[in-house]
Amino acid sequence: MSGGFPILQFGTSRFLQAHVDLFVSEAQAWKGALGGITVVQTTANPASTERVRAMARADGFDVLVRGLVDGRPVKTRTVCRSVGEALEARTQWPLVRQRMREDVRVIVSNTGDSGWVSHQGDHAGLLAPDAAAPQGFPAKLVVLLHDRWRHRPELPPSVLPCELVSANGTRLRDLVTGIAQAWCLDQGAAEETASAGPPSERSSPAVRSRFADWLRTHVVWANSLVDRIVSEALVPVGAVAEPYALWAIERQPGLVLPCQHPAIVLTDDLARFERLKLFLLNLGHTLLADLWRNGGHPVDMTVLQAMQEPSMRDVLEAVWRDEVLPLLDAMGQGDEARTYLGTLRDRLLNPFLAHRLADIAQNHAQKLERRVAPLVALAHEQLPGLDQPRLRALLAAQA
Repeated sequence: MSGGFPILQFGTSRFLQAHVDLFVSEAQAWKGALGGITVVQTTANPASTERVRAMARADGFDVLVRGLVDGRPVKTRTVCRSVGEALEARTQWPLVRQRMREDVRVIVSNTGDSGWVSHQGDHAGLLAPDAAAPQGFPAKLVVLLHDRWRHRPELPPSVLPCELVSANGTRLRDLVTGIAQAWCLDQGAAEETASAGPPSERSSPAVRSRFADWLRTHVVWANSLVDRIVSEALVPVGAVAEPYALWAIERQPGLVLPCQHPAIVLTDDLARFERLKLFLLNLGHTLLADLWRNGGHPVDMTVLQAMQEPSMRDVLEAVWRDEVLPLLDAMGQGDEARTYLGTLRDRLLNPFLAHRLADIAQNHAQKLERRVAPLVALAHEQLPGLDQPRLRALLAAQA
């Protein structure tokens, strides 16, 4: 169905398959979804290409949920049917641009730890109708949103990045508007659009505004936080995940959600969710990965095995107890943190997931910068007397 999918998803990762894609598929059963998803592959690696080709068959893919809920084992299989179209940015970019001119209401993304890196080869000439896709994801968004501004400025989309970056919506907005300004896209473009559009659009305030202003004030950039362990990919497409799932999204005017779902929480205080996940779950993963990298452990060691190894588990528990919880106590989140930790220990001890530390250790330096450095900086600000020797040593080793 051409132009019939209101959700545009950048990324084909197993995480998105078991999170956004699954939520939308489940919501479709009770008519709580905005509609179907067009998935766009943003990388050129063969595994992603194989996934896109499998998704394009439109016969659904399996998501296996395995874990413990209130101490009871849970094992379910769901056929995810929310993906209606799958495209490759490298070879099908004109079609991606066409979709953006049509019915897209929501853009979601998970482009990995290096997905927001800028590329020197991305420039304003890529706005030409027959131009290739930009390399960088923010530059891709500039082209697509510029198309939308020129063709349907009265219907700005909501952008919900799922990348694990604090204030991810705000930061992505700043990257995109910065590129738009660097490409000088405001010079004369609004006047050209206003004179070319139909009368109903020529009078629209969105048309009269400059492109960068439209990006800042009309497009909805949602800060959000995702929390689900997705440990394995199925071949060629599909995923294995834990039962626990959360998508916390900062509430704001004009926000359009891809679906209604029990795991989606709208909040006015996203920072509380971020602190728990970043400073307990993500920090725990990164610390275990660091111990694995430097401890001569088996190449295929999993999180479960690490949690069963006293020399690793004891270090993790000590860091949580002595270097993290005192800070959260000082910030009034101690009780929440201990409740979250109780659930988290069960998640890390999930006997059904093969969550390899080698996978977690990818982009290790960037993860330390995102997960450990903010924690140390926050402690220095909120609780200056807190000693954090293990966390400081982690950062010093990467300096």
